[in-house]
Amino acid sequence: MKKLRFKTNLKCGGCVNAITPYMNEIEGIESWDVDLNSPNKIVEVVTKSASAEEIRKAIEKGISEAGYTVELMN
Repeated sequence: MKKLRFKTNLKCGGCVNAITPYMNEIEGIESWDVDLNSPNKIVEVVTKSASAEEIRKAIEKGISEAGYTVELMN
């Protein structure tokens, strides 16, 4: 398993709710969490097989209409 971290500019629980259905669709993710208290609003993902690109695209799907960004930190 590997842990991937993504820097975002998510603002609130509503943003987390927006990405949840897309994150839950990805096979190979063991768990994921968003640290809204961090200055970088970190999305941390533990995965067996999902790629960083696959995860980044899922996050972008959920937040693209709101104009938020996502960037791989690892």
